[in-house]
Amino acid sequence: MAVKYKDYYEILGVPRTATQEEIQRAYRKLARKYHPDVNKEPGAEEKFKEINEAYEVLKDPEKRRRYDQLGAHWKAGQDFTPPPGWEVHFDFGPGAGKAFEDIIFGFGGRGSSGFSDFFEMLFGGMRRGQAGAEASGFTRVRDGADQEATIRISLEDAYHGAQKIITLPNSNKTYEVKIPAGILPGQKIRLAGQGEPGIGGGRSGDLYLKVEIEPHPVYRLEGRDLYMNLPITPWEAALGGDVTVDTIAGSVTIRIPPGTQSGQKLRLRGKGMPNPKGAPGDLYAVVQIMVPKHLTAKERELFEKLRDISTFNPR
Repeated sequence: MAVKYKDYYEILGVPRTATQEEIQRAYRKLARKYHPDVNKEPGAEEKFKEINEAYEVLKDPEKRRRYDQLGAHWKAGQDFTPPPGWEVHFDFGPGAGKAFEDIIFGFGGRGSSGFSDFFEMLFGGMRRGQAGAEASGFTRVRDGADQEATIRISLEDAYHGAQKIITLPNSNKTYEVKIPAGILPGQKIRLAGQGEPGIGGGRSGDLYLKVEIEPHPVYRLEGRDLYMNLPITPWEAALGGDVTVDTIAGSVTIRIPPGTQSGQKLRLRGKGMPNPKGAPGDLYAVVQIMVPKHLTAKERELFEKLRDISTFNPR
């Protein structure tokens, strides 16, 4: 019996040299365009069925290889009869039904499987086993859902950026995650395609990692601004001067104005959290005036002298 030849490459709009990735991309684009839930134009559903039949063959390396053995000289719509001995050469043996485990779509109205007579003539023997339940129904294309998890990182990693290997305890899956410099608590890192798998050729969802920053012994984060305590001596507070301190931004020199008070904030512009989309935050050094707990005899003498001659009264 002769049937009409189907050019599966032409149906998907790809060359015979197309890679599996190119075939998949072409299929997904066309499947969304002609899906019956989206396209109500006459002929769209039939086109949708052809697209899925073509993909069912070309996505499978073995079926594609067998199909390619027919040669490239056939034209779509030509009468076709399998070459002599095709049935013998196309014996997949026990377990052949597994080739159809991942059938994406089944359609009623065209034989028991919903595929064309051309497909049935070439690949019908492969439908045994697990294909029955799939082939009698209709599975919609559905993208996988996005998923979300929480990760805790250090302030240093958030400030400088980092490449981290992270294992999520709820799934025991491990991911290599790029942490961008300047990320803030509550912001999310997107891992494309790592969410719930799609159905019927739909794309996988994304995984979003919501960032929490661990408390730091030195710095406090407010927005993009950082705060740190700066202990100074009474004479530095009274006389002023320059002090050098190590910060998360590196070693910096802070100028202490004369008469600086405890609790006063000294601003270091641009030394706060980086900002990939704008100006960075600031670093604020909060002054704490410290006094020695134990005085030498000379220190005591000088403090007593200052007490006796000073007219300063803070109360």
